[in-house]
Amino acid sequence: MQHSEQFGEIAAALAMAQGKMDHASKDRANPAFKSKYADLASVLDACRPHLAEQCIAIVQPPALVIPEEAKASGIVRVETWLIHKSGQWFATSLDASVADTKAQTIGSAITYLRRYGLSAMAGIAPDDDDGTDASKKARERERDDEP
Repeated sequence: MQHSEQFGEIAAALAMAQGKMDHASKDRANPAFKSKYADLASVLDACRPHLAEQCIAIVQPPALVIPEEAKASGIVRVETWLIHKSGQWFATSLDASVADTKAQTIGSAITYLRRYGLSAMAGIAPDDDDGTDASKKARERERDDEP
């Protein structure tokens, strides 16, 4: 992660924002894995209002890097910047390989990287219903074992 020379004000503002943030809602279904996930909109809903309240802007510029040896494929990079009104900032970037340079492939990679980059920078995670499901299954097994 990179940051401005001074980062005390943005660190304090981010801590205040994080104190009000909730988990991102797993509101989308992934039929391939029969699971739910929090999409980019849910991640933004969980953190943007609280960041904005503390005068922190989110900037996520994407880039496509195409190595010379792989003309038909490439790497998508998304930087995530949190910029405070003081001018102080935090930034990081994530990369993903893409099989081709079709707009939909690149767009999907950008969305994915934005979601995970922002989640990491803001310090939020999706709400976890896996623990609830595991507990429920354990209780069901206990009932089945009872005489």
